[in-house]
Amino acid sequence: MSRIAVFPGSFDPFTNGHYDVVQRGLKIFDEVIIGLGINPNKTRYFDSKLMEEKIVEAFKGNSKVSVKTYSGLTAEFARENQAKYILRGLRNTTDFEYENTISQINRDLFEGLETVFLITSPEYAAVSSSVIREVHKFGKSPDKYLPYKL
Repeated sequence: MSRIAVFPGSFDPFTNGHYDVVQRGLKIFDEVIIGLGINPNKTRYFDSKLMEEKIVEAFKGNSKVSVKTYSGLTAEFARENQAKYILRGLRNTTDFEYENTISQINRDLFEGLETVFLITSPEYAAVSSSVIREVHKFGKSPDKYLPYKL
């Protein structure tokens, strides 16, 4: 039986830190599905179709990584994709507090669904999607923080 993990997020945008978590996750899991979550109540900065294309580009040639968009509950998305694991990266204790609560609810919604946390590599700890959006918004290139070119 394959160990399939879902790496969910809005990925607005998908950063080098996200890329690093997926690469490290591949040492644990047989397959990682990057779940590009679409929340109709939130306005994205980068178009979801563009982000999907860029994430696919970043993992081109790696058959162990796929990208799927979804809306709704992450636990249901995991169930639909036969994933027994959720992969998450943690930059700090604030991330842990937030992610811990979500992991408990996900496990309640889908019995046996385990969340695996990876601590962000130090070189990516200061990089967040919101900071990257700000850099881009003010006309600077965020490319050094991304695993693809915008």
